[in-house]
Amino acid sequence: MELRGLIAVGLRWRSFHGLRQQLGALLFLLCVVNMVGGQIRYSIPEEMKKGSVIGNVAQDLALDVRRLRSGRARIVTGENIQYTELKTDKGLLVVNERIDREQLCGDVTPCSFSFEMILENPIELHQITIEVLDINDHAPIFPNKDRALTFEISESAAVGGAFPLQSAKDLDVGQNTLKDYILSPNENFVLKQQSNPDGSKYVEMVLQKPLDREKQPHLNLKLIAVDGGTPQRSGSVNIDVTVLDVNDNVPIFNQTIYKASVMENISKGTCIVRVNATDADSGSNGLISYSLSNTESGVFNIDYKTGSILLSGQLDYEKERKYELRVEAKDQGGFVGTSKVIVDVIDVNDNPPVLNIMSILNPVSEDSLPGTTIAVFNIKDSDSEQNGKVQCSIDGKLPFKIQSSVKNYYNLVSDQYFDRETIQEYNITVTATDLGNPPLFTSKMINLKISDVNDNPPVFDRNIFSAFIIENNSPGVSIFAVSAHDSDLNQNARISYILEDTEVSGAPVSTYVSLNSETGVISAVRTFDYEQIKELQLTVKAQDGGSPPLSSNVTVKILIQDQNDNPPQVLYPVQTGGSLVAEMVPRSADVGYLVTKVVAVDVDSGQNAWLSYKLQRATDRPLFEVGLQNGEIRTIRQVTDKDAVKQRLSVTVEDNGQPSRSATVIVNVAVADSFPEVMSEFTDFTQDKEYNDNLTFYLVLALAVVSFLFITCLVVIISVKIYRWRQSRVLYHSNLPVIPYYPPRYSDTLGTGTLQHVYNYEVCRTTDSRKSDMKFMPPMSDSLVSVDGADADDPRVEKQMSGNFSQMSTLVSKIIIIPSKLE
Repeated sequence: MELRGLIAVGLRWRSFHGLRQQLGALLFLLCVVNMVGGQIRYSIPEEMKKGSVIGNVAQDLALDVRRLRSGRARIVTGENIQYTELKTDKGLLVVNERIDREQLCGDVTPCSFSFEMILENPIELHQITIEVLDINDHAPIFPNKDRALTFEISESAAVGGAFPLQSAKDLDVGQNTLKDYILSPNENFVLKQQSNPDGSKYVEMVLQKPLDREKQPHLNLKLIAVDGGTPQRSGSVNIDVTVLDVNDNVPIFNQTIYKASVMENISKGTCIVRVNATDADSGSNGLISYSLSNTESGVFNIDYKTGSILLSGQLDYEKERKYELRVEAKDQGGFVGTSKVIVDVIDVNDNPPVLNIMSILNPVSEDSLPGTTIAVFNIKDSDSEQNGKVQCSIDGKLPFKIQSSVKNYYNLVSDQYFDRETIQEYNITVTATDLGNPPLFTSKMINLKISDVNDNPPVFDRNIFSAFIIENNSPGVSIFAVSAHDSDLNQNARISYILEDTEVSGAPVSTYVSLNSETGVISAVRTFDYEQIKELQLTVKAQDGGSPPLSSNVTVKILIQDQNDNPPQVLYPVQTGGSLVAEMVPRSADVGYLVTKVVAVDVDSGQNAWLSYKLQRATDRPLFEVGLQNGEIRTIRQVTDKDAVKQRLSVTVEDNGQPSRSATVIVNVAVADSFPEVMSEFTDFTQDKEYNDNLTFYLVLALAVVSFLFITCLVVIISVKIYRWRQSRVLYHSNLPVIPYYPPRYSDTLGTGTLQHVYNYEVCRTTDSRKSDMKFMPPMSDSLVSVDGADADDPRVEKQMSGNFSQMSTLVSKIIIIPSKLE
């Protein structure tokens, strides 16, 4: 941009001889706008009121006011005092604190200070320089204004003798600084201004008329210093002159100006320079004492005898780079000679860099692209030249790098992609090192956290889960709990479990089990029956709470475990209601003769289907026995004439469950060699049976009711406590083999001769009962009937089945069916 405008309005009124000055209003608005590469410059007078407008930053930087608000525009100075304030609603830069040019820059001209304006989203950095123009706000001041200048002057002092006076100081610069000195009217002295070789001015009081101690031993004068500002300001100091006698030589220094250069870190008491003055007088009038006329700094002092200037304070190059001292040499007669001492301070590398973080993006999203600006920081070093040059680096191998932007500003940017699941946060140590010898450095650690995005689906520990539940369970019981984990964080890792819509045996899976969406607990909705369904297979989906959500599936197999809830069913012999079935045994039968075989099945599985047979009651003295495992009824002795023709055997079939269940079958046996003998005997047998049945029916019914109530109470109280323990001991910790009997199909014997349900059974060939429901073993007897649809093709099974049915055919051929009522 080019120079936009310069408006200066000034009003100056000056009166003479110390009269009251009337000052007009000074309106100074100087705006010099120079923007090159994001830099603008303004010029303002010092001491402007708080809130005064400096310039329109938005207009000068061609920025929209809305951009200032959305970008959170702010001023960063790095100083303790923030002189300006940015009005983001109007884009104006205004005065925030009183600006004193003398306090800010001292005697340095031009005086300016710079600061930066930062905008975010995206990050922009603009440098603004404010030049502060001087106004006449300081009057000239003498170093010892409250103490009079004293002179002891010999009355023999020659006309034209010069007496150096203290110089006043004016903190203003330019035309506002010290301009002239005025001496109060008197007859003996006039003022004369002199210039030093370096261009600075000082004033001398010159004797224009010899002194007369007898007429006027003391002179009281006033020295007035005025500046050239508008309105004009002045300062004064009193001068007391004591007239002495006969001392007509002034001490003279061998050098007009002394110069010295010292390091800023030298110790106190070190001699900086030694001045030397001589006096042509002799005796006491030639004795010289040295002093410093401007000792306000308190940094130096002088040996009044030797003239050695010593360091009494601490030097600091960053605060004061040069000192000007005025040395006086005074003789005993009161004559004073002066000289100037200039002390230059040499910088040493005693200030480490100062690192300030201006803006930081924390946390940063893990999907941020490489090159994203993470932080902006400013680095300054108060030292000069090489000691003030700074290099910036990052400690360690981290995915970041540092880029330089404008002067003293650096950007920390990402150098690769992030993965929060691998590294959740970074500790970045930024080190700023200067080029001094030895180098000094400053480090600052930035803890950068990586924020999560939903980039990981829930994961199950396994692809398939297996769970077990015992049949006859209570609805609502917990079966299994699935669990998935998500590497993401917070809402992205919040997992919900969903039961997929599938069918089991034609019915929705939701009619069998339910799933808690938060805990993943699978509960039974209904009571399961092992004889109807042995396994459920369902699909569970785990879905996180991210946007968009991610999910994964797992298969859960629920295996139904059998309980001993079914008593054995007797398939043979068939118990009929209208006729009496009897097995015929010839009287000539040998010992071990096979009378018949009781065939029974148990629809339970495993050990619950392991059947045993017992003979409970016989009509006569023991003639028959039943096989414990195969149910075969054989003779145990020879048949005699004393043995009754009618034999009534009660066989109990009991399973091996806990508690066990049983069934009883009545087997009628006829011991006879011919059919007529059997007919005559079984006519009475039938009539006796009907009579006995009618006679004992009510007794049996009463006994059954009492027994049922007693057994029910025992089962409810005891079986619940010991059932699981005994079941576990038997099924899972026993090494004994289990011999199940599994017919694939059979008919019910409830009078109609057909079974209401068809049952299919699977055979598991493992011998470890803890891993399977059952195992198959060879039959204990050739007479045991065993038919399994799954092993129907096994030659051993076919052979066994052929033998069993052959025996059954032989037995059936001997069955005699006697009508219940003979014609």
